[in-house]
Amino acid sequence: MFVILTSKPGQYRTQPNADITLLEAWDYHFCGRLLARFAVGELLRETKVQVIEDGPGGTTNQVPSKFLERFDSLEQARSELQHLCQFGALDASLTPAPLTAPPATPSAA
Repeated sequence: MFVILTSKPGQYRTQPNADITLLEAWDYHFCGRLLARFAVGELLRETKVQVIEDGPGGTTNQVPSKFLERFDSLEQARSELQHLCQFGALDASLTPAPLTAPPATPSAA
């Protein structure tokens, strides 16, 4: 089974553990702004995924993998990402990203 983990810079990041093998990552840009990083991984067994809120006082939650949407193949997961990120003629794109933590949101000067 394959799953998609989502992180939103400046809001939260999702971290897999040893029970999810990350295969690829994609940055979602909308109107020139990075809104999310999606990581596609293979779910090796049921587990819990850490969702960590950014910023002071941010909390960490353990989300059971049973709540994640699952896909039978890597291609199905990629297809779902393409479907989620298409908005007609609007400026939206997915670009390959490194399998690391999502970039931080730039601070206001």
